[in-house]
Amino acid sequence: MYFCSVKISIPSVFSISSEKEFCDAALAIFRHQAEHCAPYREFIGHLHVDPLQVKDLAAIPYLPISFFKSHRVVSGDGKEEIIFSSSGTTGQTQSRHFVTDLQLYDESFNRAFAQFYGGAEDTCLLALLPSYLERDGSSLIYMVDALLKQSVHPESGYFLHNHGDLYQKLVTLKEKGQKTILIGVTYALLDFLETYQLDFPELIVMETGGMKGKRKEMVREELHDILKSGFGVSAIHSEYGMTELLSQAYSKGEGVFECPNWMKIVLRDTNDPLTLLNSSQTGGINVIDLANINSCSFIATQDLGRLSSDGSFEVLGRFDNADIRGCNLLVQ
Repeated sequence: MYFCSVKISIPSVFSISSEKEFCDAALAIFRHQAEHCAPYREFIGHLHVDPLQVKDLAAIPYLPISFFKSHRVVSGDGKEEIIFSSSGTTGQTQSRHFVTDLQLYDESFNRAFAQFYGGAEDTCLLALLPSYLERDGSSLIYMVDALLKQSVHPESGYFLHNHGDLYQKLVTLKEKGQKTILIGVTYALLDFLETYQLDFPELIVMETGGMKGKRKEMVREELHDILKSGFGVSAIHSEYGMTELLSQAYSKGEGVFECPNWMKIVLRDTNDPLTLLNSSQTGGINVIDLANINSCSFIATQDLGRLSSDGSFEVLGRFDNADIRGCNLLVQ
């Protein structure tokens, strides 16, 4: 069976401004991937879905995210420019994302960051990401590296366990009134606050989720209350992304995430994964990531969530027995 090649260019994906444009792009990318992504094509075949009969988003099948652990999920025969891999404890199988066009990832995270936070050029970006820095293949580190290069502020940079240096920089930045974002893995932010406390209301604290086996998991409200009190801020920001995606959603507080214009969340029934749910219900999170043109744009994650009518969403936890992955928020 033959389908026409995708007619979606990089600029047009990232310039989507309406629901119709999103749907048209998603359907075109679906037909492209149904032909050119072998694992997705095989999965669709087992479901007895004829891609030519898929006329709207509700009929598009979502590839289980576990396929990234066992298959090379690539649309076409392009050679990978980089392989991103998930974190995991000893004995766990890592997900691998074979990225054949890094320009797509560069465009995606730069445009999303600018959409939610403005350009990185005038921001002091501090990164407390020890567990990510201590391994290879992190898509988060790739993104932060690029944002740090764009930041012209001399104090921008990474921190491992030198919490004293980080504290002194934060104090100095507060005194100067400098726009500052501190992005940190959850356990490292908590470790920092065991020794240091701040009152820096203008600081943006962005937690990436995950205790990495370092601490006991906490409900989001308890975690964010500790972080808000320790840094002297009114809200804790969060990033929702994962190895298998090329796009991120962001929360500016209360665990409510918003997607960039080329990304969308839909929910599936936890007992019937092929049935989609309406907003205000709880279900499994499916992600449409149109930046993932050369991989698979339609992914069924192992996360549980709740979707609002305006497209924003909350992450409520994970399915039982699901592998704990690095870029998820904590169970509520």
